Amino acid sequence: MVKENFRKAFNEKKLKKKEQTSKKKIIIAVVLIVLAFSGSFLIYFIMRITLNTRTPMVVVVSGSMEPNLLKGDLLFLKGKDPATIKSGTIEGKEGDIIVFNARDLWIHAPNDPIVHRVVDKMYDNGWFFLTKGDANQFPDDAWVPEGRISGIVCGRIPYIGWVKIVLTDSGLLIPLLVIVSALLVISIIWDIVKKEDVEVKGKKKGDQKLIFDPKSKNEDLVQELELDYTKYDELDS
Repeated sequence: MVKENFRKAFNEKKLKKKEQTSKKKIIIAVVLIVLAFSGSFLIYFIMRITLNTRTPMVVVVSGSMEPNLLKGDLLFLKGKDPATIKSGTIEGKEGDIIVFNARDLWIHAPNDPIVHRVVDKMYDNGWFFLTKGDANQFPDDAWVPEGRISGIVCGRIPYIGWVKIVLTDSGLLIPLLVIVSALLVISIIWDIVKKEDVEVKGKKKGDQKLIFDPKSKNEDLVQELELDYTKYDELDS
């Protein structure tokens, strides 16, 4: 009888340790998720430093640069000294493609960054650039001051930007990011809790069959209960 009570005490301590382990796993999972999101911001920060621009990536949101750049392309930018930005001509396409903020530069200027080619440049207490979309008939309505330029295009990934365009136009980008993040956290925590719950139930069902083994791998529990076991054994004899 005394040994049976000891077995139950041994099981209870073991289950308690399992529950503590489960909580630790949940905390670790949450920390890993936070680190994953932080890592994405870190990568973006590193790109800003490496490419020397505050905006290392933009998405093409119109067809004004077709056929060279298509709507939905993800572009990579790099900073460049305004004096070295290459100018082309209205007829040719040898000028650098720049990305700039056109807000308030002319009437009805778009809020999104504009991706157009430099067709002329001039210096007047700072550099100014005349730009034009390859698919447009005429240049843009105003000269772009150097302070408005985010960078020149140095690479692209076709079509991947369509995800951002669709979600932004529908107003679902931020809500979807929040929902996906929440579901990811819940899914990981649920998997851990469910796994531990199955193990706990299995241990409870096997309480009557469990035989205490001093050579068990649970050395910490064995050492903790070894003295009590000796006492129970003496009383039982």
